Amino acid sequence: MPEVGILIVDNDIVSQSALKGILDSEGWRVRIVPLASRALAEIATGSWNLVIANIAVLDLEGPLFLTLKDLAQAEGPLLQETGAPVRRGIRVLFLLPVPASSHTQALLEREGLPYSLKPYHLHDFLEKVSDLLVEGGALAEPLRTIGGLVDTRKKRGIIRTARNARRGTMFASREDYQMSEEEIADFERQEEEDKKKREKERKDREHLG
Repeated sequence: MPEVGILIVDNDIVSQSALKGILDSEGWRVRIVPLASRALAEIATGSWNLVIANIAVLDLEGPLFLTLKDLAQAEGPLLQETGAPVRRGIRVLFLLPVPASSHTQALLEREGLPYSLKPYHLHDFLEKVSDLLVEGGALAEPLRTIGGLVDTRKKRGIIRTARNARRGTMFASREDYQMSEEEIADFERQEEEDKKKREKERKDREHLG
């Protein structure tokens, strides 16, 4: 499938870094824009599958919020099998900081707009993102696990993201992470053993040569 593109609208540096780290670890193309005017220009290119927008930096009566609301509520053609409308194109996920205005949360729920409270759980957040990407046709199937049989590069990215996030307030407590400290330690031990093995093999080849 084509490369997945995700646009982040947020002016919080900590939030920007954490979100980019998570989404980069999945191999997705990520761009951050802090200004509404730039976000509207990026959306107009049609090159993004998902827009993640921090509701705290949006004017709820401004053009960016209204555009994102229209995108989130847009429906595509009917499925032949079921007659149900299909949501295709750009999907939207609003980030709602806690404590949040009850009025803002009520507005999102009343309008049926997807949102995620922050700080949030890494696993739950990725699942919500992947579900929206599937809904928009950018992914064939949703992500359901973060640990398990994933490649080394992705595990490194997840470990780095988890550690960095624990230093801040973007994510929930450590019990909610998919990789425990013990799993991280085991992974790093294996990495070190593999490194020593590769070094020994290199030296053996040089000696034979």
